[in-house]
Amino acid sequence: MSMAKRDYYETLGVSKGASAEELKKAYRQKAKELHPDRNSENPNAEAQFKEVNEAYDVLKDADKKAAYDRFGHAAFEGGTGARPGQGGFRPQGDFASAFSDVFDDLFGDMMGGRGGGAQGRARAARGNDLRYNLRISLEEAYGGLQKTIAVPTAVSCGSCKGTGAEGGSEPQTCPTCSGMGKVRAQQGFFTVERTCPTCNGMGQTIKNPCKVCSGAGRVEKEKSLSVNIPAGVETGTRIRLAGEGEAGMRGGPTGDLYIFIEVKDHALFQRDGNNLFCRVPVSMADAALGGDIEVPTIDGGKSRVKIPEGSQSGRQMRLRAKGMPALRSKEFGDMFIELAVETPVNLTARQKELLREFHALSEANNPQTAGFFSAVKSFWDSMKG
Repeated sequence: MSMAKRDYYETLGVSKGASAEELKKAYRQKAKELHPDRNSENPNAEAQFKEVNEAYDVLKDADKKAAYDRFGHAAFEGGTGARPGQGGFRPQGDFASAFSDVFDDLFGDMMGGRGGGAQGRARAARGNDLRYNLRISLEEAYGGLQKTIAVPTAVSCGSCKGTGAEGGSEPQTCPTCSGMGKVRAQQGFFTVERTCPTCNGMGQTIKNPCKVCSGAGRVEKEKSLSVNIPAGVETGTRIRLAGEGEAGMRGGPTGDLYIFIEVKDHALFQRDGNNLFCRVPVSMADAALGGDIEVPTIDGGKSRVKIPEGSQSGRQMRLRAKGMPALRSKEFGDMFIELAVETPVNLTARQKELLREFHALSEANNPQTAGFFSAVKSFWDSMKG
């Protein structure tokens, strides 16, 4: 003799007069508490989980609920003369069905909702975003420019106006997934959801696909775009052109185009943010005696720079506001001139003679040399001690 079943209302923890909303709320709470995936250490969890689903399966249906309220469990066990398979109500508590129900109710939101038929989800797919790498010179980055680029992309099919259907016919709801875009398969304990193989997740099929785009609603094409590059851009700057990416599938919205800027290295200038650095060689005589030199600027002009008397290699001088413009601003960075004192080569006999004479007279004119060798002598003396 089998054990008597628990009262369905008691199983869900609600009173007999509970509303449909109260029943659903109680069911969801119980199902979450008893779900086997969350109760691996409870050997009774699966049986209790099935019991909760069986109770809710009956009480959520108005006809079944009315029969249960009048006859109790006998309504589904032949007590009223209605046996399984012979009219009346059939048992609905098999575990696979129960798991499918709770999968829908508990995890539907995570999977994008339960759908709601062909009206419940967008049929048209948004087009992909595109990336275009654009290399420009430092001069172009300084002044900004307008450039025409050719972008290979997918554009809306003109023959079917992006619908994918021949002659303007309307797409039909997919018969395999009923417009859901996904199909479910029962695999023992689990319900597995996959993209519909018939419509590839679109939820619609086309009876007479367009001959030009083969039903995709878009075709491959290279299009020319005029792009405005603002002054001050640097490597890594990203410019977004809304709606200039790939066309959507079957009339879906167009993606965006992202232009990534790469500024090429320059032969004269090195960039650090909005500042520029220029290494300028000067002769030993100019560095010692001082003087004026002309240096180039990024705008194509030149500036006169005064070299202080006795300048050493590595000395920097700043030219204010002669650097790069700040992006979308009226501010400019600075330009730094770094001196590189050059040692003369290929000397003539007379030049060598003069340098030897100069060397004999210049012992007191090299403070760094005197300081260095003084430190060396102290170091050696300490090592000997």
